Amino acid sequence: MRLAKLWTGKVSPPGPRLPPGQRVYAIGDIHGCHALLVRLLSRIAHDLAARPAQHVTLVYLGDYIDRGPHSAQVLSLIDQALPGVDETIRLKGNHEIMLEQFLAAPENGGPWVQVGGLTTLASYKVDVKRVLLGRDYPQAAESLVRAMPDRHLELIQSLAYSHATGGYFFCHAGVRPGVALDQQQPSDLCWIRREFLDSEGDFGKVVVHGHSPVEEPDVWPNRINVDTGAYATGNLTAVVLEDNNVGFLRA
Repeated sequence: MRLAKLWTGKVSPPGPRLPPGQRVYAIGDIHGCHALLVRLLSRIAHDLAARPAQHVTLVYLGDYIDRGPHSAQVLSLIDQALPGVDETIRLKGNHEIMLEQFLAAPENGGPWVQVGGLTTLASYKVDVKRVLLGRDYPQAAESLVRAMPDRHLELIQSLAYSHATGGYFFCHAGVRPGVALDQQQPSDLCWIRREFLDSEGDFGKVVVHGHSPVEEPDVWPNRINVDTGAYATGNLTAVVLEDNNVGFLRA
């Protein structure tokens, strides 16, 4: 198990961010990496056993599907309750949005297929030979709907765009600088990149996000990035937040 204070040197640890007794684990982009998620959840469970907390929240930051080989299995796993966790928050990422768009208008599905949707289709045993040639997207969408458990579709449709607790705000991609957190648009929460990453302003809370892969968790005064590119690097990361402490678990 890896649990460490991992400060980048850019900032000093912030003041208290969560009320006493509360702990949050927030997991970065999974992208179909089921085995890594199993290992990371096991490490979270071991951490909870070693260091019990009064109230534990688990936050999934989105992008559960595509690119990695086991999107279907990941969706089944994140739908399960983890012992010792009082509250589980599942947020929507841009890849879940692209899947919804593919199912609504499969004839426009090329972009989704090209950024990893092919592996999601394959994880549900959908024949992708014609899709590889850029053909028969509507037929692939029909096959996917037939193959997906109803619960998977319900889960994707029910995903939240953001969550806030204490001094932290959780979303997939980031927030629009200069816009109040309760006024953020779903398109920014799931897609924004440069304007957010380049901002040194105070967002009102520390934003915990993924979406933009980094080699190591990235800690700044106004944000924490925990997307360590699991599908490409083999590293899946969770930030552990408690009182004024920021630590990380990695699989």
